[in-house]
Amino acid sequence: MLSKGLVVELRQAEKVRKILSKKNLIKKSLKIERDNKFLYIPIEKIPKELSSYEIIKKEFKELKKDLTSYKETLSIPEKHKKLLPTSYDIIGNIIIIKLKDELLDYKNKIGESLIRTNKNIKTVCLTNPVTGELRTREIEIIAGKNCTKTIHKEFGLEFEVDISKTYFSPRLATERKRIADLVKKDEIVVDMFAGVAPFSIIIAKYAKPKMVIAIDKNKKASHYAINNIKRNNVLDKVEYITSDAKDIEKILGRIGLKADRIIMNLPFSSYSFFKYALRVMKNLCIIHYYEILKEEKIKKRLNDLKKIADKNEILLTNVITRKIKTYTPREFYIGIDITAKRKMPM
Repeated sequence: MLSKGLVVELRQAEKVRKILSKKNLIKKSLKIERDNKFLYIPIEKIPKELSSYEIIKKEFKELKKDLTSYKETLSIPEKHKKLLPTSYDIIGNIIIIKLKDELLDYKNKIGESLIRTNKNIKTVCLTNPVTGELRTREIEIIAGKNCTKTIHKEFGLEFEVDISKTYFSPRLATERKRIADLVKKDEIVVDMFAGVAPFSIIIAKYAKPKMVIAIDKNKKASHYAINNIKRNNVLDKVEYITSDAKDIEKILGRIGLKADRIIMNLPFSSYSFFKYALRVMKNLCIIHYYEILKEEKIKKRLNDLKKIADKNEILLTNVITRKIKTYTPREFYIGIDITAKRKMPM
């Protein structure tokens, strides 16, 4: 394609390219070319600071356009394209997507487009929000293989998941690694709502805990969790118990342990379990608490947690609140790091 081109000596090429790139003046559809002495950069226009450089008209090769967005291959009315989600979850070779009601008539087309533009994807699933203590979601396969099982890789580890029977969020990968990096040598860590055990396994693999106690009442999640513990060679560090987290005091009492660190990742119900977590802590304990809240409710929730702690003669200090991700336009997935200290040591 014929275009204006900037002629630049090779020794100055990187400096000039950066200036043009910063100002978004390089024609991205055309290939930058070179010979033994010069670089030829296809440009929209020349900025003042580069006006001393030679401008030529030249035939540039067109770059083959990659289909980076599923929207580019999708044939649906423009008014509906504006409603298409800009993000979705990828778990192993499965995409999980939420669609507005207006898009449901096009769900299969959308699924097929996602497979075309994501080379490693075998299945696309439509989902509703996660519900209940077992954290399961309604899944409908809208394109690809009729399979909801997959292997998800994260920080060099592998997690076997059935997305129709168990909960797993790839968006918490960074958070899981962050917690693992905080765990100190010989800590007793309790993962109250372990699911398929990603928190527990990452901690066992990348920290040096004395033991991780992983608990979940979902028997199907337990099946995959135990497989994952074996798969990632942490059987000596993770004890998985299929039980209700409300029984945590009995569970830890039977094995004679108290917690240095507790993970409470049950974002719609963590609050109702907070009092149980306090019963199994050592004199000093770090609690990683997660909940989905509207911004205006966060301050009240912190006060509520402090009231529960006060009733149990426990002081909450160094309370740090973070917005991990947006759940809905007005709700956030909140992470709260809490240092809990018994007023009267045991």
